Amino acid sequence: MHERELRAFVAIAEIGRMDLAAKQLGYSQPAISYQIICLERSLGIKLFTRNSGGTTLTREGQMILSSARATLMLIENIKRECMEFSRAPVAVSSLVP
Repeated sequence: MHERELRAFVAIAEIGRMDLAAKQLGYSQPAISYQIICLERSLGIKLFTRNSGGTTLTREGQMILSSARATLMLIENIKRECMEFSRAPVAVSSLVP
């Protein structure tokens, strides 16, 4: 399971259409479809029902949506903390043996 797969999943769930979610994320529609296929294989469940009007979350997809959102928030927090660490000044005394 990868961050980009979770981002694709959440975007499609929120927008309801793969093509629009792909556009929002800067992916092609086939690329975002592939991300969902990979995520579904990894989890062993079907996340969406696809139809001519877009997509609908399956029961299983609905059940994991809040966890996927929470996971993405944790990833963003980790990235933000790492950026803060990289901006923090390094004490010169800690560099001298």
